[in-house]
Amino acid sequence: MTRKLTADDLKATFDAFNCHDIDGVMTHFAEDCVFYTVAGEHEYGNKVEGKAAIARAFEAVWTTMPDVEWADHTHFLSEDGTRGVSQWTFRATNPDGSRIEVQGVDLFRIAGGRIVEKQAIRKQRPAIPAPAPALAEK
Repeated sequence: MTRKLTADDLKATFDAFNCHDIDGVMTHFAEDCVFYTVAGEHEYGNKVEGKAAIARAFEAVWTTMPDVEWADHTHFLSEDGTRGVSQWTFRATNPDGSRIEVQGVDLFRIAGGRIVEKQAIRKQRPAIPAPAPALAEK
């Protein structure tokens, strides 16, 4: 019998995202999975194919935004286990010091107990400006 992915598995995936634990994140992804990013050149963002390429894309986010977190995440799966949804709040500091704080969801397609597609969707909001540098004392 094929193991079913659970909401607890999705929770563990997002906990691993927040710990920058790439092995933990990728545990439930299929080798031939596809990831559609929140932004990109196409109406679907960009398409990243294969477990190794997706892992590199996730690690690049951690490198660019070391304080990134997917906060307040909740998860559920369809009764037949072929679809999943994770809702979260994305918080991070851009390299220029501005902040991103937006809500979003991941829509998952699941087969054989593995994630075969991750579609990330995030609300758009202007970046929160970086704090102004303190004036030097005279």
